[in-house]
Amino acid sequence: MVASGVKSVSFYVNGEWTKPAGRATLPVHNPATGEVLAEVPLATAADVDHAVETAHAGYLKWRDVPVVDRVQVLYRYKTLLEAHQMDLAAMLTAENGKTLDDAKAEVRRGIQMVEVACGMPSLMMGDSLNDVAAGIDCKTIRQPLGVSVGVTPFNFPAMVPMWMYPFAIACGNAFILKPSERVPLTPSFAVDLLHEAGLPAGVMTLLHGDKMAVDTMLHHPLVRAVSFVGSTPVAKYIYASAATEGKRVQALGGAKNHLVVMPDADVAKTVEAIIGSAFGAAGERCLAGSVMVLVQGAEPVLDALLERVRGMAVGDGSKAGTEMGPLITTEHAGRVAGHIQRGISEGAVPLTDGRGLRNSLGGHFVGPTILDHAHAGMSIACDEIFGPVLTVLRVATLEDAIQTVNTSRFGNASSIFTGSGGAAREYTSRVEAGMVGVNIGVAAPMAFFPFAGWKQSFFGDLHAHGKDAVAFYTEQKVIMSRWF
Repeated sequence: MVASGVKSVSFYVNGEWTKPAGRATLPVHNPATGEVLAEVPLATAADVDHAVETAHAGYLKWRDVPVVDRVQVLYRYKTLLEAHQMDLAAMLTAENGKTLDDAKAEVRRGIQMVEVACGMPSLMMGDSLNDVAAGIDCKTIRQPLGVSVGVTPFNFPAMVPMWMYPFAIACGNAFILKPSERVPLTPSFAVDLLHEAGLPAGVMTLLHGDKMAVDTMLHHPLVRAVSFVGSTPVAKYIYASAATEGKRVQALGGAKNHLVVMPDADVAKTVEAIIGSAFGAAGERCLAGSVMVLVQGAEPVLDALLERVRGMAVGDGSKAGTEMGPLITTEHAGRVAGHIQRGISEGAVPLTDGRGLRNSLGGHFVGPTILDHAHAGMSIACDEIFGPVLTVLRVATLEDAIQTVNTSRFGNASSIFTGSGGAAREYTSRVEAGMVGVNIGVAAPMAFFPFAGWKQSFFGDLHAHGKDAVAFYTEQKVIMSRWF
């Protein structure tokens, strides 16, 4: 039963919005206030099967639409997204908690994905060569796979789904999105705009659900490709399950990103970059810098960072002046607090301790926390916390810093802060991470480059967005021809 005045979220199947009755539901909360925003229904196995069947039917028609016509829908979609970007950002802040500025930046990044996908007539082009043998010509073409599925997390409900479906659709596939049940409103709004842009029925589907719904899609014979973003244990599970079924998989997992600070780093600019990296989006992102590797002589950066963090404004992300919002749930806030306590118990020194905000602001808050004098074996230096916690490791040299970073089982991103081109070149060449920044706190690639995690941060061969996305959502066919 949905409470009076609370919105019931719908499914989008075969070009229509439907409010399924008799399904189990979960509440959608505003993390800053605890207010219930909506109730989200959880799809049954029968719901999933029906959605996949209609998506497959939609694909059989959509694949024959010329690519130049397919992208016209995305051009219209981009225009609608830009017209409603403030509405999307406000909704995102309400259900996710991040600041309005963070939300607006996320929506902008999502729109950039659509912009790149609009170039599919060029991106899908194959190769050709005449006379590979006497009278024989050869060419390659790219063709769509079929029904593709995206399972996306709570932390970027606008952008991460757009890492997937604009590329999949432009390539000629049908796409089923299963977003996090914590944040169903933003992706629903985005899909509604895609409907308004004139996408034919069956090409895009939106289902809400839990593990059962995901498992049904992983094993459905008509699902050809699966894209996932989330934690490493679940990414491993998704990859193993879908790959066993012969499906194409890209599974983006967790991270423990290191920020190496050299003695010659620009203090003021480095501090602001680290603030954004470690505490932006309350640390709930796989590109968050969660370990600061302080090379001997760079202590002034930590001193300035500490002063800056102590003055940060934490609160409701929709309010002007807020620099950091809440965590997604009270349970997650409790887990982050537990990580902090474990780090202190292991011997780390708390320079700031954000646990005091848990009960003072009314929402799911943990303030920005800095734990100094940690060592590489501590859990806070090894495990993904996914919250506003920055662990400080102190090393003597750049060589020590590189060795420290490369011992991590994760390899998503890392950054170095330095004024030395030699140090930057040495670091970017040798660090074992897929995305590397030089004097950049969040080394997030633009839409036309791949999101290139390494190690246990990624499972698969082809990464999200960029040229990898085109290869992921298509099959390559080689055609040899001779004419008599």
